Amino acid sequence: MSVGKRRIQGAALALFARDGYEGASLQHIAAAAGIKKPSIYAHFKGKEDLFMSVLSHVFKEERHRIVRFFLSRQGDPLEERLKGLFVMLQEEYDQNKDSKFLLRMLFFPPHAIYDEVIGIIYPFLDSLESKLIKLMESEYHRGTFTVMDIRQAAIAYMTLADGIMVELLYSQPERSKKRLQAAWPIYWAGIIGGRAGMVNDE
Repeated sequence: MSVGKRRIQGAALALFARDGYEGASLQHIAAAAGIKKPSIYAHFKGKEDLFMSVLSHVFKEERHRIVRFFLSRQGDPLEERLKGLFVMLQEEYDQNKDSKFLLRMLFFPPHAIYDEVIGIIYPFLDSLESKLIKLMESEYHRGTFTVMDIRQAAIAYMTLADGIMVELLYSQPERSKKRLQAAWPIYWAGIIGGRAGMVNDE
């Protein structure tokens, strides 16, 4: 990928994250990238093409970040890894424009290109759920994790993620953290059959 194309994508990402698809104009993106608007068309067919390029890249990178997170925490108990992912995502949202953009698209996909965006979002979510099921199955067969229903536990985890992450869009990060602290012990106790979770933040 050329330096010019990367610069355009970087400028577009920042504006799409802040203003959404409808609010970010090619004129503003070009200005942020330090180029003239017609120069964008040397790399992209138009605003939709640029947006979908940015969207695909961000979701691909997020998938890689999540995989790297779990690989780096292989020696930790499963409960710590699962809760730790939520903590990482909360921190990313506070510090990373990629995460702000991704979260906004998950909850508010642009109406004008809804089907195209959902075509990227659903495979991303399905992939995460599938990886989560495989992780839980692996720990279950190793005897380090007991669970009543692995598939239901994975679905409940994804649902819990919705409630925790959407708070970041509407209010301060501290409220999202409070939701996680309140909900996690109940989630963990529920999937393992009533035994309270032991992960606590100091």
